[in-house]
Amino acid sequence: MSKSKPSDSKKSSTRVSPTPPDRRTRRSADIRERLFRAALALFSEKGFAETTVEDITNAADLGKGTFFNYFPSKDHILIAFSEMQISKLQAAVDNMREHDQPIPEFLTALSVRMTEEPARAPDVVRAILQAYLSTSTVRIAMRENQARGHGLLTQVVQLGQERGDFRRDLPAGELAQVFRQTVFGTLLMWSLFGDASLPDRIHTALNVLWQGLAPRDAASGSLPPRSS
Repeated sequence: MSKSKPSDSKKSSTRVSPTPPDRRTRRSADIRERLFRAALALFSEKGFAETTVEDITNAADLGKGTFFNYFPSKDHILIAFSEMQISKLQAAVDNMREHDQPIPEFLTALSVRMTEEPARAPDVVRAILQAYLSTSTVRIAMRENQARGHGLLTQVVQLGQERGDFRRDLPAGELAQVFRQTVFGTLLMWSLFGDASLPDRIHTALNVLWQGLAPRDAASGSLPPRSS
């Protein structure tokens, strides 16, 4: 008698686990992360302009030439920082539709989370602006990241309009741009001081913004609850 074959349903339920990264890949990722974190710490401590590539590699306990295997220049640390922030935003937006949290609450909490990293290094915020204005390599990369971020936030605002959280008489893209300008402007002004007031500044700015973005028949209503 021939042996019975496994059922198709059993076959389809079998999943192949992804291959874990090999030792070389893990080591490469670890070195890049060490350089990145050492650079951010030095930017905060010494300032962007005063920090050299040698300072970064010394702090990471690596040879100077190693830096250029991972970053073409010191400015590219800022690009990596921006890409990290975009990745956080993408992850948050991917999970957003699974919850019924009011969009103003979601965006307020998101803004606080997204500014936690800059809050540890106010000089990085100033350096990003300086590099954006003066370095074409950083400016081009930042524009691409800004476009990605704007697209993601536009999706969030559109959902807010669908749910009745935001006014519908203006395009979602315009409202998303106002939100981005509010957060970035608050972050930039705070970077001049670099104190512990950033979360409160974010809450204050967004509480005012929500009044302007609220549906026209609810503009005089209460503000959305403050996220913890």
